[in-house]
Amino acid sequence: MTHHTHHAVHPPPGEKSWRTAMRATLHCLTGCAIGEVLGMVIGSALGWSAAATVTLAIALAFVFGYALTMRPLLRSGIDVRTALTLALAADTVSIAVMEIIDNAVMVSVPGAMEAGLGSGLFWASLAFALMVAFVLTVPVNRWLIARGKGHAAVHRYHH
Repeated sequence: MTHHTHHAVHPPPGEKSWRTAMRATLHCLTGCAIGEVLGMVIGSALGWSAAATVTLAIALAFVFGYALTMRPLLRSGIDVRTALTLALAADTVSIAVMEIIDNAVMVSVPGAMEAGLGSGLFWASLAFALMVAFVLTVPVNRWLIARGKGHAAVHRYHH
């Protein structure tokens, strides 16, 4: 086995932890994006203020983030209480960091929050905010996983 072949089969530990952190962050990003979009749609449809809409979007980002973690745990036979405890341990810091970053970016883009769901400015700003949040949250997840925290808490339950 050549040096390059060996690395393709068994990546160096640092490379593997970055990949694991990226997968964990993508998982959190998925829950955050679902919650953000659903919150924005509901808040806008109901004519809520920007603050109320953002609050709903953040709450739903946590709900969907936790739900995406709990789903495979529940399917593997873990009880609801244990699955919820694991989801809280795995995702709380990651989702919180992601939500702080993506909402800070959204608020900082002039007119993005007021643009409304039919506006390209709103959707482009949200996509940009989620990308920035992903990039800045990957190192946080890598740090947590390297210390046995965050998504490391649920890895032993994945099949």
